[in-house]
Amino acid sequence: MWNTKLSDRFRLASRVARFTSGTLDQLAKLEFARLGKAVPDANALVAQHRSRWARRMLEVFAIEARAHGPWLDKGLVYPGTDDRGTGRVFFFNHRSGMDIVLSLAFFAGTMVSRADLAHWPIIGLAARRVGTLFVDRASAKSGATVINGMARALERGQAICIYPEGTAFAGDEVRPLRAGAFRAAQKAGAELVPVGLAYEDPATAYGDESFTAHMERVAAMPRIVAALEVGEPLSPLGTVDDLQARGHAALQLCVTRARARLTSGG
Repeated sequence: MWNTKLSDRFRLASRVARFTSGTLDQLAKLEFARLGKAVPDANALVAQHRSRWARRMLEVFAIEARAHGPWLDKGLVYPGTDDRGTGRVFFFNHRSGMDIVLSLAFFAGTMVSRADLAHWPIIGLAARRVGTLFVDRASAKSGATVINGMARALERGQAICIYPEGTAFAGDEVRPLRAGAFRAAQKAGAELVPVGLAYEDPATAYGDESFTAHMERVAAMPRIVAALEVGEPLSPLGTVDDLQARGHAALQLCVTRARARLTSGG
């Protein structure tokens, strides 16, 4: 484990316990809601419980989120469907394991995640039950399957949250975006919503460490301040290359604005 004070170790232990109990509690409430009455909109039900869980985790990990954009300015969750009932693609830059909590707290979409997470204790179970799409990035077949799965989900009115850089990086530079989410959006005719993430403390970023070590380290931080900036939705029309280029430019602008919000204290 990283070099840390005893107080940090106690903080981590307390938060892990609260994370575990909070996750199991919200999962139980979701299952009860599914069984207890007819569910007219299963996507909305799951999105509601995902958001409640994530906002609870913001408190558990002492994350102060400065979120700006439609619906977010009013403290609401950005809806997962457009006026036609088609799901939206929310795409983010990827900097920390805490990105997932921030994404689910403010956006009504299911995650696209690394394949091995499906088998993790507790969080893997929860991820499977709320419809997370898992992709093995080393497998072309897995990637194609997930693209088709995303397109079908979008057509059903289920939104997607994805980090198309493919992995986490430090700093505010947006790396090249992979094409999968853009192909899925084109198949479904879904709009794409760029969301820039920035953290006040550079230590929040994923570094030269295992993912487990990273999560242990950031989960023990006394406080995390983050900004989210939502950009204008992008139409899926055009070539995939054009859409990737437009998406990259829009996402970089959102990240720059998120950083400015942290710098100005707004």
